[in-house]
Amino acid sequence: MSSLTNENGVRPQPSKRRWLKAGALLVAVAFALVALSYFTKPVHGGGCTPSPCPTATDPGPRALPADAGSFLGSLSANEQQIEPSITTEFNRVHDVVVTSPTDGGLGPRFNANSCATCHAYPAAGGSSPPSNPLFNVYQYNGATNTMPFFEQQSGPIIEARFINQPGTTTPDGTVHQLFTITGRSDAAGCNIQQPNFTQASQQGNLVLRQVTPTYGDGLIEVVRNIDIVNNMNSNLSEKATLGITGHPNYSGNDGSIMRFGWKAQVRSTLIMSANQFNVEMGVTNEVFPNEIDQTPGCVLNPVPETVTNFTPGILTEMFPGDYSRTEYFTQWLNPPTPAKATSATNNGKTQFTNAGCVYCHTTSFKTPATSRPALANITIDLYSDLIVHHMGPGLADGLPQGQAGPDEFRTAPLWGIGQRLWFLHDGRTSNIVTAIEDHYSVGSSTYVSSEANQAVQNFNNLSSKNQQDLVDFLRSL
Repeated sequence: MSSLTNENGVRPQPSKRRWLKAGALLVAVAFALVALSYFTKPVHGGGCTPSPCPTATDPGPRALPADAGSFLGSLSANEQQIEPSITTEFNRVHDVVVTSPTDGGLGPRFNANSCATCHAYPAAGGSSPPSNPLFNVYQYNGATNTMPFFEQQSGPIIEARFINQPGTTTPDGTVHQLFTITGRSDAAGCNIQQPNFTQASQQGNLVLRQVTPTYGDGLIEVVRNIDIVNNMNSNLSEKATLGITGHPNYSGNDGSIMRFGWKAQVRSTLIMSANQFNVEMGVTNEVFPNEIDQTPGCVLNPVPETVTNFTPGILTEMFPGDYSRTEYFTQWLNPPTPAKATSATNNGKTQFTNAGCVYCHTTSFKTPATSRPALANITIDLYSDLIVHHMGPGLADGLPQGQAGPDEFRTAPLWGIGQRLWFLHDGRTSNIVTAIEDHYSVGSSTYVSSEANQAVQNFNNLSSKNQQDLVDFLRSL
């Protein structure tokens, strides 16, 4: 239901959260939004809810080299041949002007200019690196952007959504891009402004999300709906004792279970890739062919900007559009490799089960027989049930997506968490113990209590050794 920074400070408790300062003192945001600016805090500034206070400490992420970022070893020889091409596409830096069907076109509004800008750590396909790369992007090539207040140089990459359309009560929920191409030397004539994120924050209308890793996504994609449902319906008495329910976020189109994104709001790697091209980089494509902003003077290329390439004599791998090659890249990435087990981490895994964490963070699924043999019949230890759960007012962001409510989030897969730098949907902490404690949240007049409350209480009640072994187990994944 989900990683290193050098910021310091005391983590405020929910009852003690302070007003956010950005230069002059701003009007206080709803406490869950204010908390988003506190990216790195030790656990508990004094007193614990639930008590007793945890004694475990986060050893921090495992050092490089990355235990992720390679391709599946089960790929066929023909599939392996296009690995260089799809890797190049994932790492491509997009400019505004399109020069071929295989290079796309940045903007008019965008969050980054390359997939690998955000999905960078511990290797391409991952999540935010230690130093925020957007500070190398926002004024690139003469752009006149200012950096939004919630982006920190030593913090995670954050994207923004608005709950309602600005100044209205009309539901929004869409990504509002951080930057524009205004001022760039390759975008003469475009003059649009960045969204007013400070005002949205003051109005309690700003929702922040950090980048999710893509490792193993192709395997997650092919897990059968029925296997997710059967897992949801298993161990019901144990789940009831812990207060765990949860439900799938079903697609409104074909009834399939969606499984990607913080609220499991996307079904497939193809839709995710095409969507991210348009939403994150402003690159229109055959799935999403319209520019985000169609202001005259800012639409500088014919749309869609990346298309199937019918140029005679091209290499086979250059036939699909940019978004398709990027889909293959994310679809074929191996899951992260865990560290070698020790007696401590083996005990930690046992305590993870005993505390009840495993009833949401399901250890594994097995992929079915599929027409894509490289993805077939593989047991994947993702530590997620791929459904959404109530997380209480402490994590609620006020934004429903599909059948996921404003306080519901997908159980984030834990594989790779050992080398992840920031945790939870908004990247509010780099401390894995803090992330565990933040799963606890007592209900309010608006939201029910977190389904993780009893599991967090169980964790806090463990002996110091068992707590530490559980944390070390997580850092081994």
